Amino acid sequence: MDDDALALLALGEQVASPTELVHLEGCERCTDELAALRAVVDLARSAGADTALVAPAPEVWERVADELDLTPQARALAAQGPSTNPVVSIGTRRRPRSRATPWVAAAAAVGLVVGGAGVWWWTTRAEPVTVLATATLEPLPGWQATGSAVVETSPDGSRVLVVDLSKSMTSPDAFQEVWLLTPDVSGLVSVGNLDGATGRFDLPSGLDLTKYSVVDVSQEAIDGNPAHSGDSIVRGPLRA
Repeated sequence: MDDDALALLALGEQVASPTELVHLEGCERCTDELAALRAVVDLARSAGADTALVAPAPEVWERVADELDLTPQARALAAQGPSTNPVVSIGTRRRPRSRATPWVAAAAAVGLVVGGAGVWWWTTRAEPVTVLATATLEPLPGWQATGSAVVETSPDGSRVLVVDLSKSMTSPDAFQEVWLLTPDVSGLVSVGNLDGATGRFDLPSGLDLTKYSVVDVSQEAIDGNPAHSGDSIVRGPLRA
């Protein structure tokens, strides 16, 4: 599931689509992530409004700024301390969001980030990821969307395909599906449905990305047919 959706669910917002709820029931990774996020929210809320918060040391803000690759302006805001809204600072980062972002968003929404202990807890919990490959997604004839795809791997070896489109092409009578294809389009693997313009998809451990090296997003009719429709919106090869 999308990191932002998980963070909002942890805060009690009912933002998940029926497809996402079905995915959540069967995905151990997303379930664990949601449980951990809820633990952060519960911890912050249990502190109460009258709890005195400890201002973080300057080096804590520097570590957070380095992790999010904040601009100089954002670093200056962060250096002002607990009175600064952390969400404003996060919004001015320079690189695409990482898996660490929703931890900050969930904690900031309930006031936890302004406490030194809260920042320390988040910085030690953030899961490091390595980018294995990226792809530029170009529009197919008849479509105007563009996008990008990134394959991330975690220390435990699990891999996630992150797809971002310039805009969602969903229509009421169709949906978007993400595929990995062989370069000659002789083989294909569906990795999931794309609900909106951004999605994260857990990849099977045995899937050979040197063979299935092309990312494809298609428009599929709601007709019960699991095969590729042949109507691709964007496509692009993964490169290490």
